[in-house]
Amino acid sequence: MADLEEAAGRGTGDEARVTLERLLSVVGAGALELYTAPEGLRASVTGVNVLDVLEPVIRPRELLLAVGVDPRSVHAVDVVRRAGEAGAAGVVFGPGKPEPTARALQAAAEEGGTAVLFRTAWCTWAHLVGVLRAGLASAGVPSVPGTGGVRLGDLDSLADAVAALVGGSVTIEDTESRVLAYSSTEENVDEMRRLTILGRRVPPWRVAAMREAGFFQALWGAGDVLHRPAHGQDPERLVGAVRAGGEALGSIWVAAVAGRPLAPNASEALRAATRAAAAHLLHHRTHSSDSRLVEDAARALLEDRGSVEVLAERASLPPGEPCAVLAVGTGSARHGDDDPSGLHGLLTLHCAALGHRVVVVPAGGRTLVLVGSLDRDPGRADGQVTRLGESLAKQLSATTGTPVKVGLGDVAPGLARAPESRRSAESAFQALVEAAGPRTVARIEDVADTVGILQVVGALRGVALPPQTSVARLRAFDAEHSGSCLVETLRAYLDHFGDVSAASPTLGVHPNSLRYRLRRIAQVSKLDLENPDARLLAQLELRLGVPSDGTPR
Repeated sequence: MADLEEAAGRGTGDEARVTLERLLSVVGAGALELYTAPEGLRASVTGVNVLDVLEPVIRPRELLLAVGVDPRSVHAVDVVRRAGEAGAAGVVFGPGKPEPTARALQAAAEEGGTAVLFRTAWCTWAHLVGVLRAGLASAGVPSVPGTGGVRLGDLDSLADAVAALVGGSVTIEDTESRVLAYSSTEENVDEMRRLTILGRRVPPWRVAAMREAGFFQALWGAGDVLHRPAHGQDPERLVGAVRAGGEALGSIWVAAVAGRPLAPNASEALRAATRAAAAHLLHHRTHSSDSRLVEDAARALLEDRGSVEVLAERASLPPGEPCAVLAVGTGSARHGDDDPSGLHGLLTLHCAALGHRVVVVPAGGRTLVLVGSLDRDPGRADGQVTRLGESLAKQLSATTGTPVKVGLGDVAPGLARAPESRRSAESAFQALVEAAGPRTVARIEDVADTVGILQVVGALRGVALPPQTSVARLRAFDAEHSGSCLVETLRAYLDHFGDVSAASPTLGVHPNSLRYRLRRIAQVSKLDLENPDARLLAQLELRLGVPSDGTPR
């Protein structure tokens, strides 16, 4: 215990700026699981302290590691209550479920405004202390110009960003000389870099030679960037150790390419990059593969191809209790971008802070949130889902600076019917995006008309229309006459129920100009705007996006 306490230590002045949200983002799901955070995730964390049962000392704004305290015991509730009175940022218990004291533990946390977290089963207390110290040290480090857009843990993008700063090729390695990432520089790379990348580690004979020469001792003991001048076929190299909280996490290597010298400020840039890289390496190291297994199991289940038992076991979700799926996103994702706004980590943290056990699954431009252990009363379960959706839309929109929309799935009686909830959540989300209005949260019944038209349009996409419909003629005319916008004009007119005064501002024209365009539309397309069938077909065709040759696209 004394060793743990000495290792935990106190925070530094830099760490005082670290919030619980930032610390958890850096540390990752491999080390800690958030159970509840009644005061939100903006609480400041200044250090780590191990609870001494005989002489308990609880300091404000520190994470208290409740080593040896059973989270199911009355003692755990008392520890949380005393931590709240002392102003601690949170209490960390060992792995395990808090039942049967879950409600009392939650109440004590809410009363004192203290977060409750659990150490994961694959992270020992001793390792957790080191991870948290490193996380506190690295979470407050400002980003280096040119690397600020790199997503946390995206080491490949980090390597490319550093390569652009230093003007050379870059590899990022762990403390065992294994390659974690490398820059996309490919021109005239030296033989050592080629062998290192192909083998995903520095060749053993090279490691042995560097160890014998005392290089690693110098690297891990140095407080600065090391320089190795060019020698024979070996180009000029720079290397810097990546540290956090006194712990070595890895190294960044830079090599000149194509006979060009490195940038004049390469050493300074690498020095700054090693400080900023600490959070990325720590996140990479602690993001356990178990999290990926849970995500894969949830995705398989939601796609109607997985096992309820596998997901229940991996995610500790009760298979027979009510659950629901939420579809979350901005609606602006590019095709193939699974997590366009970096919502995955934020969703996990905010859902846990609100007291929900969830599995978050990126799913092609949106993110699915499977919420388990809902109330057995259908009305109260619906209320839980609604409140969660509204809270997520509000908090994530504020955090990302982009309007976030949430489609709420129907509550399912158990995990076996979670796919049905996913389908209803995605339908509601698609309707919210299609409507493009101010509404941010909805169930299918709230946007039933939009869902209905999307289903109708989807069913008609395989129908081949006659090649000379009115809209087909307009499309052909616009294509042949540069600057013509008759199709856009017709769409605005029909969307506003034929109200010229309402439609003209959306087109940025005077009502008289719109009336002229409508006459021109009638001349070119032969469309009878007084005929309801013609209007209906025109609207459907505009929705379908059918080109002038009449074939659906």
